[in-house]
Amino acid sequence: MTVLTAAPPTRADVVVVGGGPSGLTAAAALAEALGPEATVLVLDREREAGGIPRHSDHTGYGIRDLHRVLRGPAYARVLVGRAREAGVVVETRAMVTGWAGDRALEVTAPTGRRVVEAGAVVLATGARERARPARHIPGDRPDGVLTTGQLQNLVHLHHRPVGERAVVIGGELVSWSAVLTLREAGCRTVAMVTEHERSESYAAFRLLGRLALRVPVLARSRVVAIEGRGRVTGVVVEDGTGARRTVPCDVVVTTGDWIPDHELARSGGLELDRGTRGPLVDAALRTTAPGVFAVGNLLHPVDTADVAAIDGRQVVPAVVAWLGRDAAPGSLSGVRLRVEAPLRWVAPQVVDPSGPAPARGRLLLWTDAWVERPRVEAVQDGRVVGTRRLPWPAAPGRVFRVPSAILDAARPDGGDVTLRLA
Repeated sequence: MTVLTAAPPTRADVVVVGGGPSGLTAAAALAEALGPEATVLVLDREREAGGIPRHSDHTGYGIRDLHRVLRGPAYARVLVGRAREAGVVVETRAMVTGWAGDRALEVTAPTGRRVVEAGAVVLATGARERARPARHIPGDRPDGVLTTGQLQNLVHLHHRPVGERAVVIGGELVSWSAVLTLREAGCRTVAMVTEHERSESYAAFRLLGRLALRVPVLARSRVVAIEGRGRVTGVVVEDGTGARRTVPCDVVVTTGDWIPDHELARSGGLELDRGTRGPLVDAALRTTAPGVFAVGNLLHPVDTADVAAIDGRQVVPAVVAWLGRDAAPGSLSGVRLRVEAPLRWVAPQVVDPSGPAPARGRLLLWTDAWVERPRVEAVQDGRVVGTRRLPWPAAPGRVFRVPSAILDAARPDGGDVTLRLA
């Protein structure tokens, strides 16, 4: 990590808010693109940069972006090291609390409060899981109810025991990450509860869970109460028929059900998308505020760390163009994309059919229903302008992708484009 001088920067060419995979990768790429004369500053509120992987001590990180397999903490160290080598200033324990102007940020750190002015701001604040109160799970209020992040923090950073029998609420990729963490802590997962017809994660994870980890998955079910006074003693599970039973446990982990950490974006007046609840962006990751960009899981909760890192590079051309005041616009432009149910959201939400493609040439979509072989249509002004059939299922709880070429026949001067399942 870059060692700061006694006087932290109050001016930078680019300020990246958030030191997770997307923020660090974007910062490193920007520093390389802008050259040694430019100042790229990463502000992160944690004691160490690296984001969620820093306290997610299991393997599977770095496959797509680094082309090797690492454990979470090692992956975080590599990203921090790459940013440092590129000349990025990484300041930790620095909380951005608000805005002091269009591209001026109020920062609180151990050195005091200050305003940092930037030529461009990149928001990379990520997403968080909904805790129990946000899920409206009734019952007692005992100890032993955790999110995945809290669980991993206790086990991997503080090496604390968590319990003996756990129930995991949710069946997403992060839910299996929680199972692995519980196993490392010596805690058996006695049930995974999901409201969907099957675990929402990929088939390989479901197979691993069933055969290797031996985790029973209670599909089409939900936790309707948590029991216990001082400590959790069990959960009441209701299945699709309305029948209820109590599952004894001393730990409950609420996983997934992500929401972007969008408070800074919202307080800055950025328009938010109603579906993702993150900032509205175009293919270049520009927001509705000139010179303010957004990357990673702040935009579309939630994708894997390596995919978020790769997508962080997508912001570089637009930031460089903005700083050079090229002809490129400082805020988003193009055709607005919308979705029909059961699709919940699409990202990005604005695309210029004649302009640059989104990251990796893909539109990201989220569905609230399981679709075995989805056929996606793009409709503009009452006319189908593109169709794509995907060979793999679209499942609730995970992002699925459609080639952005589905929009090639859309008119840049036409109306909104609606994506729907045909």
